Order: sequence, then structure tokens, then C-alpha cells
Amino acid sequence: MTAALAREILFRSGEHLVLVVSSVALALLIALPLGLAIQSQPRWRRLVLGLANAVQTIPSLAIFGLLLTVPLLGGIGSTPAVVALTLYALLPLLRGLLTGLQQVPPGLKQAGQALGLSGGQVLRYVELPLALPSLMAGLRVAAVIAVGVATIGAAIGAGGLGVFIFRGIATVNNTLLLAGALPAAAIALAADACLGALENHLIQGTRRPLHRSWLWQEIRQRWALSAALISSALLAVALSWHHVASPGPAGSVVIGAKGFTEQQLLGELLAQEIEEHTSLQVRREFSLGSTFLCHEAVRQGRVDGYVEYTGTAWSAILKQPSGPGASDRASLWNRARRLYAERYGLRMFPSLGFENTFAILIRQAKGQQLGLRTISQAVQPARGWRAAFGYEFFNRGDGYPGLASRYGLRFAAPPTAMDLGLTYRALADGRVDLIAGDSTSGLIPALKLQVLLDDRHYFPSYDAVPVFNTASLESHPELVPVLENLAGRLSAATMQQLNAAVDLDHQSPELVVRRWRQVH
Repeated sequence: MTAALAREILFRSGEHLVLVVSSVALALLIALPLGLAIQSQPRWRRLVLGLANAVQTIPSLAIFGLLLTVPLLGGIGSTPAVVALTLYALLPLLRGLLTGLQQVPPGLKQAGQALGLSGGQVLRYVELPLALPSLMAGLRVAAVIAVGVATIGAAIGAGGLGVFIFRGIATVNNTLLLAGALPAAAIALAADACLGALENHLIQGTRRPLHRSWLWQEIRQRWALSAALISSALLAVALSWHHVASPGPAGSVVIGAKGFTEQQLLGELLAQEIEEHTSLQVRREFSLGSTFLCHEAVRQGRVDGYVEYTGTAWSAILKQPSGPGASDRASLWNRARRLYAERYGLRMFPSLGFENTFAILIRQAKGQQLGLRTISQAVQPARGWRAAFGYEFFNRGDGYPGLASRYGLRFAAPPTAMDLGLTYRALADGRVDLIAGDSTSGLIPALKLQVLLDDRHYFPSYDAVPVFNTASLESHPELVPVLENLAGRLSAATMQQLNAAVDLDHQSPELVVRRWRQVH
């Protein structure tokens, strides 16, 4: 493990803890008053628990995605992730509290009333403290659930240890997978052990003989624990929200990237160039996932810039038709740059020097056996093939639906959706027969794959271009010459070699870029 990876693991672990602590604490603050309000109302109790149960049945990734569309939550980032985790934590907390309240012996309630306590005082000093063991059991379950589900927050730009897991899946890198999974497991075990110890402490003494002095002592201890628990939750929410919402240093910029190898390399290239040629500090957000997330992040100013592809900008973001001129690289860049400035307040810089188009891939052996060179030639045999595509390719304007329509492409079964990084291995291992990859992927020659020519010119040009928020450039004008100096620095062959160094040799993107920059 490199020192850089170790430092990032610590940083991502801190992000993960912020997500978990803030969401569980917020859920506790909601569950306590809500549970107390409905405990004596069977109809409301069934309704609230039913809704909490319904939330648990919705796949976590779907909830994260749905919350992205809620304007009040600000789109991508930590806020929708905390809301989703809070919703997941409510059910075990509510069940724990309600079960604990229902199990308080009636005799203890009567004893409290005999001591002169009112109904509210019996609840505060007898029922609630004695329900704490059950509540703690629910808190224990909620914490472990939150630790696991929080890894999905990386898919919407919330950070945490899920960043390593998504990177590892994208690059088929077991080291990165373990870098995310093992610390997450350690956090879950530590949380379970600590809360379990507190739960055992709370249960001690429940079978002591009931008498007046013991009852008052027990009431004071349990109420002190209740107050400490609620105060800790409030403090955790305040500290966590401050950590999430506080801006970075004044002299810093944030560079984003999508969740595959080439994007991490290009993001690292931007970051290292900025760090060398300016006095700015750079924060890296390199696992934002989809094109939509990166675009929204830079548009909202959550990141200052990232590298996009002109064809993706034109078709997926600007929703423009491909048309005859979309394959003219210079024309497409000029038109996309103008619309980016007008619609989004973003500046599109000149190309880094290479194009990464969609590559329709088959195995070399099959291509040689059938004499295939173009997509049109593959249409007939494809009727007996299996296909797999990345999730984004299924829904893009320049993706599978349009490709199938342009070529009349049909398969033996509907194409399988999977992570883009896994499609290459699936093709090489014979589990599928055709995929849509990246033309600059280092896995193409390594796995002996063949690119089918787009003979009907379906795909537009896909030049790699830095895209930056105009307001960020106005705040940091020193960025402009750095980004302009990157124009034309990379060829497609060079990019393929850099990708291969990460995907095949398992070198870190930071090291690969640093070595390349030393000789270029």
C-alpha cells in the first residue's frame, strides 16, 4: 500500500464516519419524539411503521437516485446521502423504542405514580430510561446498516469508502475493492461493539429487587444516560453538518472526474498541472460516477472543473441531434462551447489532443473467423449473440437505442447492463459476444479484442476537453493559461498506454500521470 493510498483511506474513512454519524444521529432525533407521540395511538403506530417498512423495501441506490431530483437537497453531494441514510435508520430505531416502551412492566409505572410522579414524569423518569436497552439494540442495528449503505453514497458524489469500491469495480482492481471494504467492515464492527457494550451496561441491574431507594437511583442513572445520548446526537449532527457544509480553503479548487480509469487519469493530470503552475491547493473528487453527476457538480460549483467529451456534451447534456456535422471535430467543439457558455455558464477549453469514441467490440478470434470489420457486417451474426453495455450507454441519446435503430441491430436476448469496467472481462471470457467500450481503453489490445468500424457514422466525435465553471475561472484567473497549455498534449495512443498502466499493471493514476509528465 502506498503512502498516498493510506492517506486517502484515512480521509475517506473520515467522510464515511461523517455520513454515518450525522444520519444516525438525525434519525435518532426524529425517532424519539415520533415514537413517543404514536406509542399510545395504534392506528398511527401501524401507519408510521408501515411507511418505515416501505422505505426499507426500496433498493438503496434507487433512493439515492430519487433524492438527486429533489431541489431542496441541492442535487449531488452529502445532503441527499444523509437524508437517504436517515430514512433507512428510522425503522430499527422506531421499532426499538416502541418495543421497549411496550415491555415496561406495569408495576414500575404504578410504583412511579405511587411516588407522586405525574404521567409525563413517569414517561420521562421511568418508561423512557427503562426502554433504553431496546432502543440501544435498534440503534446498534441502525448504525451497522448505515455503515454498509453509506458506501453507495459515493455514486452521487457524497464521498466515503464507497469511492474505493466503485473505482475497484471500474478498474477490476482488488486492492481498491479491499481498500473500501475492509475499513467499512472495521467501522461497522467497532460501532456494533461500542453500542453493544453500552447496551449491556444499560441492561445490568434490571432484575434487582424493587424498592424506593433503588428506584430513584435507577431513575437518575437512566435519565442521565438518556440526556447524554440525546446531547451526543445533537453534537454529532452539528459537527457533521459543519464538516459537510464548510467550504474548502480560499486558495483551493476542486477537480472532478467520472468513475472510470481514463477520467481518473485526466482528472489527475489537471490537478497536477494546477498544483505545479499555480499556488492553488487541489481537492480531488474522482468518483462522481455518471456524466450527469459531473455536469451538475460543475454547473452548481461543487467542483470547479473536469474533463468531458464533445460528443457526450453534444448528445447527452445538450440533447442535440447527431446530424451530418457532428463528426466534424472542430465544428462540434465550437457549437458545444457556445451552447455551454449560454446555457450553463461553463467554459469549454480546447481538446487535450485525442478522441475517445465509443468502440463496438468483439473478440478478435470471432472477427477473424467471420471476416468482420464493420458494425454493418456484424448485424446478421449478432442475431445469435449476447451483448452487454454500461448503464449510461443504455439511456444516452448517442447510446444503444439509436445505435440499434441506425444499424437494425438485434441480439438473441436483450443486452445485459453492467458496470463498464466489467464488460471487457465479460467479452474476453466469452460470457457475452459484443460490448460498447472506449476506443482508448488499454484492455482492447491486452484482451485481444477487435473494434468494429462505425461505417454508418452513427457516433459523433468525442474529443477530450476540460470544462470549467466560469465563476471559478473569474475567481482564479491563473487557471486559464494552465488549461490552455494542455491543448494537444495527449494522443489516443498515449492515452491507451496510460489506461493500460492502471488497468493491467495496477499502478495508481497519480503515479502514472506523474511519470508521464516527467518526460513530457
